[in-house]
Amino acid sequence: MVASFLYPFVAFLCVFGISVTKGQYANFNKLELPQGVIGPESAAFRGVLIFSEGPFTTVTDGRILKWQGPNIGFVDFAYTSPQRTKQFCDGNTDSEKGPICGRPLALSFHPATGRLYIADAFFGLLVVGPQGGLATQLVGGFKFLTGLDIDLLTGNVYFSDASLVYDIRNITQPGFRPDSTGRFLRYDPYNKQVTTLLSGEFGRGGPAVSKDGTFILVSELLRKRILKYWLVGPKANTAEVLLDLDGNPNKIKRAERKGEFWVAVSVGNQPRASLVVPRGVRINSDGVVLQTVPFATQFFNKSVSLVQERDGKLYVGARTTTFIGVYSN
Repeated sequence: MVASFLYPFVAFLCVFGISVTKGQYANFNKLELPQGVIGPESAAFRGVLIFSEGPFTTVTDGRILKWQGPNIGFVDFAYTSPQRTKQFCDGNTDSEKGPICGRPLALSFHPATGRLYIADAFFGLLVVGPQGGLATQLVGGFKFLTGLDIDLLTGNVYFSDASLVYDIRNITQPGFRPDSTGRFLRYDPYNKQVTTLLSGEFGRGGPAVSKDGTFILVSELLRKRILKYWLVGPKANTAEVLLDLDGNPNKIKRAERKGEFWVAVSVGNQPRASLVVPRGVRINSDGVVLQTVPFATQFFNKSVSLVQERDGKLYVGARTTTFIGVYSN
């Protein structure tokens, strides 16, 4: 009797496009940055379960901050520029100061070593030890690194370079037009070599390596699609289109369920529309959309750059906010 009543109701919801998926992350909380600080573009956690630390996050003034709980908030953990001074840089929102202060945009911990790898828009690929401080540059000479991830099995670092021509300071200038010189690269920490895997790309977000190390998902922000780059098997070293989206995908992160990923998507970001609609999209390794979580209420008309799942919560970052949003069920 109950089943016969529910079937028409579920059909009604499906016909009218109302989601019946459980876990729509209706609860919202903020992790506020220090006064005057903006731009939590990326986030990462260290450790697992009760030994978990973080989130660690990147901010516009060149620092990597660490969350120490609601009573303390965020504190300094690391920085990328050897010329940086707190007096000149702390609280800075001027991108012209980036070559002095640094601008980290992506983070990824190597769980076996506790070392934090960093993609900085001005200082390239860096790494810092478990105690933080000044990061060591591994590879420089890039124009605009935007994302990275670690292969948990090999230790290889996969990272994105948005352009060979423009840097982060150019994207807000009048008349700016992105080009097709973006690249997807690999850094081997053992021989310290960098290999270009894909080139000729229109914008890059952050890549995500599968837990089993067989493939990587790579976002193409301007083409509104996600590529699947194979690392092993008969398709090794080739890429295929996994999913076309209605918005611009930025960073991709592994979800807590094996074989699933979260993508930060902003509809109307590029080219800029009158209203930007941000959301988190959960997909599987076959490119099937499993869930869509709207962020428009808390991130109204803002482009989101990150959706990071941790202990059943979603940590959402954006370049123009003063907080990390935390969604829970």
